[in-house]
Amino acid sequence: MKSIKVEPTAAHPEAEEFLLEVRKERVDYVVGLRTRSLVLVLEGLEDSFNMAAVLRTCEAMGLQELHVIPRLDVPFSPHAKVTQGCEKWIDVITHDTFAACRKSLKSRGFSIWASAPGPNACNLFSMRFDGRIALVFGNERVGVSREAVSAADGIFWIPLRGFTQSMNVSAAAALCVGYAIHWRERQFGPGGDLTAAEARSLTHRFYELSVKQRGRIFRRTGDDETR
Repeated sequence: MKSIKVEPTAAHPEAEEFLLEVRKERVDYVVGLRTRSLVLVLEGLEDSFNMAAVLRTCEAMGLQELHVIPRLDVPFSPHAKVTQGCEKWIDVITHDTFAACRKSLKSRGFSIWASAPGPNACNLFSMRFDGRIALVFGNERVGVSREAVSAADGIFWIPLRGFTQSMNVSAAAALCVGYAIHWRERQFGPGGDLTAAEARSLTHRFYELSVKQRGRIFRRTGDDETR
């Protein structure tokens, strides 16, 4: 398992001093709604716009992790015009194979569900989202791999009501994330589920990421000073 995006292991303790109160309040609000118990897994996507759209949806809806299994010939490279910099707020974790991804998620207690049609597929709108759950979406042309379907804890489908019987992967992911978050809000309220330690760490990290020209200010190389 490896991350395609490296963040500081600990935010600079002085970062908070460079932010207005309204910005700190915004960070605190966002962190309070964050979740690490609902994640998406993207397997073999080819289109950079789709990659970016899913990443942006995850961040916007409060998911802190996105897991990626890229094709060997197509790196995970979300289109910058779509992400608009949102990638700095989310942990994007890559895996060499689905087996490696599954092992990592199962070790953390996740139930893995693949988006795929089939006689045993569960209707999305009948699913529960009260545990640790990972939703797997596959390649734009062939969908989720057979390996992922057979190794998943279950498969699900999105009921469609028109003549069109398929959706773009980014649209499907957005619908599923939106429904899952809505389900959780109805059951448990709008808050996130980070531990106190996780929330504190993420808050410090987001404070630092909110400081413009932070690389120059904190004398740290490798930071993007323009965001």
